[in-house]
Amino acid sequence: MKLFGPLYDMAIRWAKHKHAAKYLGGLSFSESVFFPIPPDVMLAPMALSQPLLAWRFALIVTVASIFGGIAGYWLGFFAFEAWLAPLIESWGYTHKIETATGWFETYGVWIVFLAGFSPIPYKIFTVSAGFLQMAFFPFVIASAVGRGARFFLVAALMRWGGAPMEQKLRQYVEVLGWSVVAIAVIAYLILR
Repeated sequence: MKLFGPLYDMAIRWAKHKHAAKYLGGLSFSESVFFPIPPDVMLAPMALSQPLLAWRFALIVTVASIFGGIAGYWLGFFAFEAWLAPLIESWGYTHKIETATGWFETYGVWIVFLAGFSPIPYKIFTVSAGFLQMAFFPFVIASAVGRGARFFLVAALMRWGGAPMEQKLRQYVEVLGWSVVAIAVIAYLILR
């Protein structure tokens, strides 16, 4: 069953849309506050389909992510007890906030950098930094460095790969897609 090939082609078409950069910025901002899908899934095809604009796309996603992180910080700072804590508890994410709090106590500002660069959900750490009243400017600097490094790395890989990488991805997209699904199912079964 060919599922991922048409999805890949659709993502490449959408990446060339005239408003794609605005959508990328919106996705990046919202992912830093609440949205579960990382902007890499949009940045990669955009940079791959238009390699000459890869740096511009990386800058857009980085700046939007930093502003989203700042919004998450202030949300945690001003509205955690009244609004976010009950929501987090009802979604069953209390353990994630407790883990983040422990990491903040152990690693300080470095955890913001790590969360910004890695696939760890950055939004948890933006809100946690606010409600734990982490110093604001170190938070912004760590966010800028971590997010910038991550998104410029993605853009660089896509720009470097260019058309040959796009052809290889298109050739193996079904195998890669179904492999990711299989790994996710296995990980779920092991970790549940």
